Amino acid sequence: MFDRVGGAPFFEELTQRFYRGVATEPTLRPLYPADPDGFEAARRNLRDFLIQYWGGPTTYSDERGHPRLRMRHAPFAIGPAERDAWLRLMRASVKEAGLSGLDEAQMLTYFDAAAHHMVNQPA
Repeated sequence: MFDRVGGAPFFEELTQRFYRGVATEPTLRPLYPADPDGFEAARRNLRDFLIQYWGGPTTYSDERGHPRLRMRHAPFAIGPAERDAWLRLMRASVKEAGLSGLDEAQMLTYFDAAAHHMVNQPA
């Protein structure tokens, strides 16, 4: 997938689109601590994770260790509303990329499963 979508530039643009949405999303915005660089640290982490997950360089693990996504997200209250808001923004960001139907479907399937896996609060 990494090569098919155009490598690192694709994930750079995807995460930029996504975090532009997070900046104005009232359900998600409170989950991100104040960051003088906006969402840059979070965006870079997501970008590097996605690059690695989809077959690119292992920069994420080299710098941060094993992803342990649930553990890393445990400090944040993620319920169905947060999951749904995150998914809505990520789906829009992926769809805006203009991927082939198969690549888009594969990516969206992953994001759907990952978002559901991060829920740590009841409805």
